Amino acid sequence: MAYWLIKSEPSAYSWDQLVREKRTSWTGVRNPQATINLKAMKVGDRCFFYHSGEGKEIVGIAEVVKAAYPDPTDKAGKAVTVDVAAVGPVKQPVTLSAIKADPGFADFKLVRQSRLSVVPVSADHWKLLLKMSGGK
Repeated sequence: MAYWLIKSEPSAYSWDQLVREKRTSWTGVRNPQATINLKAMKVGDRCFFYHSGEGKEIVGIAEVVKAAYPDPTDKAGKAVTVDVAAVGPVKQPVTLSAIKADPGFADFKLVRQSRLSVVPVSADHWKLLLKMSGGK
């Protein structure tokens, strides 16, 4: 299993919306590196759901339930999407400032490539972020 962090502006698509809908297609990703990351996702991979812009914090955990396929919102036919389902909220949101304050995250892509909407999370970072969020 691999780990990821997916970002969304809460005003565009929020954690609460995913919880209500239970599942969604993660459309609209156009950045080439983020697209490579989407293509690498496999069914069963876990994702932190991160509110960008407003909040700037990890608020939930989702699971990839359908691997990459053509994004129907891309008229050019180059983009892909994956389907994700809500697993559950984190007990305590983990803010970007808390992540940046921990030297263990110096090489974390959320810190190094802050505009990237889909980033890989190492197993070590996943465990540390889970601990920061009050999980196991």
